[in-house]
Amino acid sequence: MRVLVLFSHPVETSYGAALHKQVVESLTKAGHEVDDCDLYAENFQPVLTREERIRYHDYPENTGPVAGYVERLQKAEALVIVSPVWNFGFPAMLKGYFDRVWLPGVTFALQDGKLTPTLRHITKLASVLTYGATPMRAFLAGNPPKKIITRTMRAQIKIGAPIKFMAHYDMNNCTPETRANFLRKVKGEMEAF
Repeated sequence: MRVLVLFSHPVETSYGAALHKQVVESLTKAGHEVDDCDLYAENFQPVLTREERIRYHDYPENTGPVAGYVERLQKAEALVIVSPVWNFGFPAMLKGYFDRVWLPGVTFALQDGKLTPTLRHITKLASVLTYGATPMRAFLAGNPPKKIITRTMRAQIKIGAPIKFMAHYDMNNCTPETRANFLRKVKGEMEAF
């Protein structure tokens, strides 16, 4: 299976980078073809420009500035997102990826005011996230990243596709043991993906 891994963290020595490395290694070991999209390493530009916003609804012209990223998404059969959660949301880099790449004509069709999902070729979805907050604080804040993964993206991909949401909460109080345990969990889930 061709798996697009979206990774968003600016520090190559971070725990997030260790999770990313484990995800890629485990998916490869499981025999998947991995398209490793490290947004920071690729110097992805997350800002939706004025010109892009003006052409936002004009498919296929809207894909021009991000054509390579659109092609990678359209070739994917599965998607794994590896990212920290900052201020109860995705980092600007990852949010910018969604703003610029998940366009009309790419991830949804919009005709006569009706939205039709067009990512039905993605048959599996997983996320590997880290939170500074505890599960309760994330819950009280509405946990937008979890809802985006388990609700919004669920509605865009193949109907009934399995979704795996993995999160290491309370990174502000984590220990080497909690990090090692979560890394082992990610390893096992990705090897079975």
